Amino acid sequence: MSRTPGGGGEQAEGPGRTGRAGRTPRGPRPPRAARPSSARTGVPRPARGGSPRHDPSGHGGPARKGPARIRAGHGSLGGSDTGGLRPFSIKTKLGMLVVVSVLITTGLLMVALRTETELRFITVFSMIATLLITQFVAHGLTAPLDEMNTVAKGISHGDYTRRVSGADRRDELGDLASTINRMADDLEAVDRHRKELVANVSHELRTPIAALRAVLENVVDGVSAADPETMRTALKQTERLGRLVETLLDLSRLDNGVLPLKARRFEVWPYLSGVLKEANLAASQRGLSSGSGNHTRTDVHLHLDVSPPELTAHADAERLHQVVANLIDNAVKHSPPHGRVTVRARRGHGPESLDLEIQDEGPGIPEPERHRVFERFNRGSAPSPHGPGSDGGTGLGLAIASWAVDLHGGRIGVAESVRGCLIQVTLPGIPRARG
Repeated sequence: MSRTPGGGGEQAEGPGRTGRAGRTPRGPRPPRAARPSSARTGVPRPARGGSPRHDPSGHGGPARKGPARIRAGHGSLGGSDTGGLRPFSIKTKLGMLVVVSVLITTGLLMVALRTETELRFITVFSMIATLLITQFVAHGLTAPLDEMNTVAKGISHGDYTRRVSGADRRDELGDLASTINRMADDLEAVDRHRKELVANVSHELRTPIAALRAVLENVVDGVSAADPETMRTALKQTERLGRLVETLLDLSRLDNGVLPLKARRFEVWPYLSGVLKEANLAASQRGLSSGSGNHTRTDVHLHLDVSPPELTAHADAERLHQVVANLIDNAVKHSPPHGRVTVRARRGHGPESLDLEIQDEGPGIPEPERHRVFERFNRGSAPSPHGPGSDGGTGLGLAIASWAVDLHGGRIGVAESVRGCLIQVTLPGIPRARG
């Protein structure tokens, strides 16, 4: 009774006493009677002192809860970040190689002892079998490494089309092959974007320079007089060239990280109202400088909606000005004649955070192209008379807006809209202190 507390222990001891009182001697019985105590009841014997047996993992819970923990964490046991053995990992294969070699050697030794075969023959056979198995396993490990070395050399020489086979392997070599292929994809994309950037910049610079040169050559050759209309045309091309250079400089500063954020608290209504007034004034000035040009959009109405009116935010005012101004300019370009562009501002989820929406009444952006609208020099696939590039746009405005939002740690994207295009911007506001 004192050795095994609990009802299960009492039931296990009963038959043992009956056997000893009957015809069974006392000496040999105790070892056999101690075994059925857990076999008959199916309950594991508690540890000494009456306390339940605990999980050896160190969690402190009962042992019967151990399998639940193992099943719950099964997804992380095979990950590469845990250091555990996976069913098809290289560690497992090497372990199996050692086990198989030992089994072969042991089996041959047993055969030698039973058949009185000389030990030297068994030693030779075991060495040959072990070498063959080792060669087979080593070839499976070194062949993918040779291929990866060849592909890596090709990538280092600029051949980003090479890929490593065997990325579907379920071991460390498969992980390495997948990483090399992803690296090749990224390098190929960077190289493609670099070539597109050079081509687009060359095209954007060549167009206004060629137009300005043609105007000035006509004036110098006497083909056209240096009247105000001709000078306005030359000035328009010069301004377009200046805007392109300025946006390229902004992107260069953003890429190099030399534009630190100077975040401060400000009132949203007067701030956005000033941005909209500047946009209207800039459109009017472009209209005056270009005469009666077809590309001037002074017919679009800008509407501001801030709720609550006393809304405040915490952000870099200069960088946010770039975001709002570029988004408004893009919305105006795509708006129909006498259309309307609405700028909405709402309080975000965090302290001093801000949610912005810029809504136009244009044709909208197709779903397959929404992920590309923030790429540099992207002007859409179907420009309209009032669409991208129709008034000297460079295709860099949305890229600058995206970079400025990223500097704040916010998000920008194209949202679903019944009519027109809806771009949403989320700024996090004051960063929360980490406890």
